[in-house]
This record gives sequence, C-alpha cells and structure tokens, in this order.
Amino acid sequence: MTDFDSLKFDENGLIPVIVQDLVTKDVLTLAYMNRESLAISREKGLTCFYSRSRQCLWLKGETSGNYQHIVAVTADCDKDALLVLVRPDGPACHLGTRSCFTNGLWSENDAEPFSGELLLELLRDRQAHPKEGSYTTYLFSKGLDKILKKVGEESTEVIIAAKAEDKKETVYEIADLLYHLGVLMVQAGISQEDIFNELASRHVIDKKVKQEKMTS
Repeated sequence: MTDFDSLKFDENGLIPVIVQDLVTKDVLTLAYMNRESLAISREKGLTCFYSRSRQCLWLKGETSGNYQHIVAVTADCDKDALLVLVRPDGPACHLGTRSCFTNGLWSENDAEPFSGELLLELLRDRQAHPKEGSYTTYLFSKGLDKILKKVGEESTEVIIAAKAEDKKETVYEIADLLYHLGVLMVQAGISQEDIFNELASRHVIDKKVKQEKMTS
C-alpha cells in the first residue's frame, strides 16, 4: 500500500487526478489536488480538488449536489498522478454532462466501442424519438405488458438453447434477452448504474459473510 507521504506533488504543490466511474469505467474528469484537498478527500470520502483558476479548494458537489463518493485511490508508478474510482451522484462536468470528456477528436473507423450503456443510450433515444418501422419503437408504443411478454419469451428461448448445449444459439438468445431487458430498463427508468450498484451491495454483504466465517 502506497504511503500518502511518498506522493510527488509538482512545484505548485499539486498532483493531477483522473476520476473514473467505478461502474461504467468512464473517465469523468481530470482535476488537481494539493495535500490539503487530498486529506479532506480521505477524511470525507468525497473528492475535494484544488481549483487552479480560483486558487482555492472545492468539494465536488458542494453546490450542485453531484458528489463523488470515493471507493479507491491509486497512485501511478512514479507516484506523481492519482486515479480515483468513485460512485458519482450526478454529472461530473459543470456543463451538465456525465463526463467532461465529450469532444471527440478521432477514433479508429469512427466507431464507438459497443457497451451496455451505449445500448441503453440508443434505446433511450429511440423512446424519445420514435421511428416508423422500428421494432424498438413498436415495443415502446405497445407498453409494459408487451415488453414483459417478450422478456418472458426470450428467457424461455435461452433455457431451451442452453439445455440443448448449443453454444451459438445460446449466445444468440442471450443477446435477444439482454436487448429486451434493456428495453424494459428504459421503460422502467432503470439505469445500468442502478443494477451494478445493487450487485456491488451484494458483493459487500458476501465479503462480510465470508470474513465472519473465516474468523468464527
């Protein structure tokens, strides 16, 4: 475990901090800390930075309510930069976006890596902007009962494919199920973060139970 006293601050007494969402792995912002703001962050369990423009400390979320709850802090190999994993209460950027990194400059083949969050974003967009002939639009137009029926049907298809030990078909059916679960999540206003937070809370409980068994 790295000692906080061994960290290397620059000539202005600052150290760069990369803040990353624990669940989505999105890089939320790049900020700076000095020894005092780092101590406050450690004490409160919330990110506290040093503003180079205002020349003062600022606790992220103090005015906006968008606090960043610290899960872990890691120093790089040279101990002159920090990676802070957080559970954010809201957008990281003062512009209201989830991340400060929104201005794309270049990507290979202009392709954004596919992810569960990207799928949900596409589904949310289709819900907000219906398109004639779209299956997703059709599901949203039919409402919750139709969506639930499809989730049930796709769950059955997964079971049948898995029982037949057909890997290719099982992958295909799981993909169908995940898509329809995504539609359900959007319909119900459930985010990917909601799901992962629930899973994380279970992990904490399981870890405590395991520790109790080891000490009993």
